[in-house]
Order: sequence, then C-alpha cells, then structure tokens
Amino acid sequence: MKQLTVISGKGGTGKTTIAAAFASLAHNAVIADCDVDAADMHLILDPDVQETVDFYGLDVAVIDPDQCTKCGVCREHCRFDAITPDITIEAHRCEGCGVCEYVCPVDAITMENRRSGWMYRSLTRFGPMVHAKLGIGEEASGKLVAVVRESARKMAEEQERDLVIIDGPPGTGCSVIAAITGVDMVLIITEPSLSGIHDLERVVDVAYHFNIPATVCINKYDINDENTRLIEEYCDDLEIPVVGRLPFDNTPTQAMINEMTVCEYSDSEFSRGVTRIWEKVLDELLQVDDQ
Repeated sequence: MKQLTVISGKGGTGKTTIAAAFASLAHNAVIADCDVDAADMHLILDPDVQETVDFYGLDVAVIDPDQCTKCGVCREHCRFDAITPDITIEAHRCEGCGVCEYVCPVDAITMENRRSGWMYRSLTRFGPMVHAKLGIGEEASGKLVAVVRESARKMAEEQERDLVIIDGPPGTGCSVIAAITGVDMVLIITEPSLSGIHDLERVVDVAYHFNIPATVCINKYDINDENTRLIEEYCDDLEIPVVGRLPFDNTPTQAMINEMTVCEYSDSEFSRGVTRIWEKVLDELLQVDDQ
C-alpha cells in the first residue's frame, strides 16, 4: 500500500481538482482530504458519511467557582488574556498551555478536553474517503491531519487497497508536514506566477528536508511561457520530474459546478492532460519502489 500526497506551495493552483481527478482514475484507492482548515473535496465527490468521530485538539482551562478565591494569580500569569477580571475563562482565547492550572494556589483550575472538530469516514462513487472539518477558530490542524491520515491508512489495510491519495493543505506549515511525513511521494502543483515559483521552492525544501521524493505539475502553464521555462529549469537542476503541464481552462470550474471531476465531466485537453499525469505519477511511484 502506497501513499501519495498532492500539495502546493500556495492556494488556488488546482491541487484539489487534480487530487479528485486522481481518485476517479484510481481503481483501488482510499481518498483522504487533509486540507482540514478549508476542506472542499466533498464538493466534488459528494461523500455519503458512514461514521462521524469527534476530534479533540487543545485542552481548555475550566475554573471551579466553588474553590476559586478570586486571588487573580492565574490572570496575572495568563499570556493570552483568556481570564477576565472577574476570573472566568474566555474559552476562545485559551491556548491550553496549563499555566493557570500550575500557578493556582487552591487547585481550582483543571484542563479539560475541548471538541475542536470532526472526522468523517465516508463512501464515494470512487471508493472510501476520510475527511474532516476543523471548528471555527480552532487550532491543532496538524494533529487532525495526522488523525485523518492514520484512519485512511488503517482503512486501506483493512480493505486491501493499493493506494491512499491525500489531498494536502497548501503552504509549508505544520499541517503540510503532517500530510507528507512518511508518504512515498508528493506531487506538487504549481503555476507560472512569481508567487507560484517562490512557494514552489519553499514546499520543495520541505519535501527534501523529510527526504520525500517529489514530482511537479505546472498548471496554467500557458499564462506565462517565461515563468514556465524557469520552473522547468529549476526542477531540472534539482532532478525533480515534471510530470505534466496543464493549460489554462474553464473545465475545472464547470466540473466543480456539476459536482464532477474533470475526467468525468469532459474529454477536453485539460482532462486528457490530467490522465497522462496520473499515468506518469504511477510510473514514478513504481520507481520509488525499485529504489
């Protein structure tokens, strides 16, 4: 069983469009939407939720009013201004650090689990899917990504699936690290803009830091030929395979409106390009096996 994560240095490059298309082209895969801060693969795959699991991230401080003497020591030590002058907890400000519990002279404060989101195990027309939703303003997205990945891995093993296709979050933060750590390969979706090139370099650095083989797809390659050439030269210098180039096209937008993947929606140049990229990605995964 192999794991492939589709990532991008910045948002809006077409990462979810391509990951969802891969799900439609794979024959024995589990799909994991690990962009938990802004999950949207469900808009395309229309999953039928089979199980909902509460996710508990950071703890929150709770004050026992019967024990509290209103001495204010906890408020003096709280760096997040989460304790009001009348010594109550503003839960949305609490970062769960536990300092208030530590300094309270009468042990009136305890740290309790707080539900921060939900994980879902679902069925789609292309097979099983694990996805999640982080609550508004909640932290610990990296921890939730790890929970989603572990659930998808177990599901793949139990159902004897060959591949886990992971739609990762954009950027280079802790949620991205959680989405790529230990996978067999990452496919980085980029675009020929200045910000696209800059963020491509950053996310390549992250992948190389964790010794994960990378491949690159250039989306909207025809909006700037010079920048496309620069991306290809950069990848060539680092011996990163460029598995394909996709044109600027309205097929992804129209497909999403119709709750379909691009490969389901049409036989356009864009859709055929995604299919060719999928075939090359599978070849690269086999080469990782051989190494």
